[in-house]
Amino acid sequence: MDISGQEHLDVKHDVFKQRIDANGNVIATKQDAVGGMKVEKPLQMHGGRLEHNETYCGSCYGAEEPGEQCCNSCEDVREAYRKKGWGVSNPDSIDQCKREGFLQTIKDEEGEGCNIYGFVEINKVAGNFHFAPGKSFQQSNVHVHDLLPFQKDSFNVSHKINKLSFGEPFPGVVNPLDGAHWFQHSPYGMYQYFVKVVPTVYSHINEQIILSNQFSVTEHARSSESVRMQALPGVFFFYDLSPIKVTFTERHVSFLHFLTNVCAIVGGVFTVSGIIDSFVYHGQRAITKKREIGKFN
Repeated sequence: MDISGQEHLDVKHDVFKQRIDANGNVIATKQDAVGGMKVEKPLQMHGGRLEHNETYCGSCYGAEEPGEQCCNSCEDVREAYRKKGWGVSNPDSIDQCKREGFLQTIKDEEGEGCNIYGFVEINKVAGNFHFAPGKSFQQSNVHVHDLLPFQKDSFNVSHKINKLSFGEPFPGVVNPLDGAHWFQHSPYGMYQYFVKVVPTVYSHINEQIILSNQFSVTEHARSSESVRMQALPGVFFFYDLSPIKVTFTERHVSFLHFLTNVCAIVGGVFTVSGIIDSFVYHGQRAITKKREIGKFN
């Protein structure tokens, strides 16, 4: 989201998410409805149960759009609720979630982590992107996340950033967050990165031009119990663009410039050598005179 008012919720295109265990190993995706309760006749939108001669059309529990809309899965119901700005307080009261074993799936994933990689396109204005649990939606012009289905009081947002960049890489670029990590010690945690992005133009010697960015960063962690009800657990990146642009240009050194540098180096060597020779000569001469005066006395 950015200051222009544009938001992208639950981004899935060009972003890939993998479940990992406590050791960082990738876990195979579970099949749907594993461990879920079997419901012989799912609940229909009209309130009755599915009969043999009917086509299944699940209820959206009041969140359906105008016109006929079916919510045939727990995800469909949660998405319909999200669009309405509602939260699912008790998934077991939703026939689709109960049938798919939604709560049991969350319990089975206890202690797991997530590996996220990919890229997103953003506007050239200040904004933020964040990783946080729960479905996100707008409620009274406020961005909120639905944490009720998790039925938990604590979320571990310990993380490691393998790589983070704004734009294409170019020779000599240093991304300060590559390899950064933070471990959460308290039950509650919110970690914030404040990023200052500097537009950068790199011109290769072969006339290839790379339009990219560099950035600097400051960090802030919130992990006290006193702010648990005031902030969302997660990892937040607040970025702002600098009005200054940096340009790097590769150039060939002309032969005349090279020759001038060589002459300057040679001249400098001769000058220093002359100073050292003069110092040694006069020092030796002074010592010789003192010895002669000593012999005469």
